Amino acid sequence: MATENEQNNFEAEKIINHWVESSDIDYETMLSLFESNHYNWTLFIGHLLIEKLLKAYYVKINNEHPPLIHNLLRLIQKSKIKLNTEQEDFFAEVTKFNINVRYDDYKLTFYKKCTKEYTELWFNKIKDYRLWIKTELLNL
Repeated sequence: MATENEQNNFEAEKIINHWVESSDIDYETMLSLFESNHYNWTLFIGHLLIEKLLKAYYVKINNEHPPLIHNLLRLIQKSKIKLNTEQEDFFAEVTKFNINVRYDDYKLTFYKKCTKEYTELWFNKIKDYRLWIKTELLNL
């Protein structure tokens, strides 16, 4: 729990802007990685950019620093975002992109899974959800 002094020094808008701007940079990186056929890394960065937008949303809703977690569904739950089953499935799958690139046990399997077609499908979904989260953030 934040002390009174930490709460007084908390600049929510500055922190939100940081997360959104960082996510925008990652978006450009994701586009470049896709164009250069680095498909597994495309999806990893896709996860990061979605995570950062959700952390901005968390700050906006809770007026505190986001938790140090990478699980998108947990961030969503803590941000009080209501999802339908299709949205839950999307965030559950994208969370796996973080794990699959990060840990050696999964890297080769994930690399082989990331064909151009598979990556393009998720790449486009990530772009759509990015816009959805940004819109939701603006409407708060």
